Amino acid sequence: MSKKILGRTDVLDFPALGLFNIDVKMDTGAYTSAIHCTEIIEENNVLKCGFSSDVHQNFGDTEIVFTEFSRTNVKSSNGFKENRYKVKSDVVIFGKTYKINLTLSTRSDMKYPVLIGRQFLKQKFLIDVDLEQVSFKMKKQ
Repeated sequence: MSKKILGRTDVLDFPALGLFNIDVKMDTGAYTSAIHCTEIIEENNVLKCGFSSDVHQNFGDTEIVFTEFSRTNVKSSNGFKENRYKVKSDVVIFGKTYKINLTLSTRSDMKYPVLIGRQFLKQKFLIDVDLEQVSFKMKKQ
């Protein structure tokens, strides 16, 4: 299986979350992928998540309900461990839909609302840090 080449950043769609043209950063230093989530409420084995942002472009005001979710420990680059919710969703890259695990985190103070980590990238993609928005540019053609 040949691997597609992605740049260090891209603009991707997360159709199951109602999020389109979202700025993402490929983070080969991170194992897990993370997405900006503003509100998380767990009730009766259901996870209600708000995806909205005043800072991040194209983050509408959507609420998604997950019946399947888990929790995982994530260690940040500064060494702190955080227990986060993890959900499964879809991401579209080069016109193909892939399943992706996403941890939920408030990323209002970060430039990119989504980080794509090694767990998702491995065996599918190579990252060329000299490139940007490779999938998005192909979509526009």
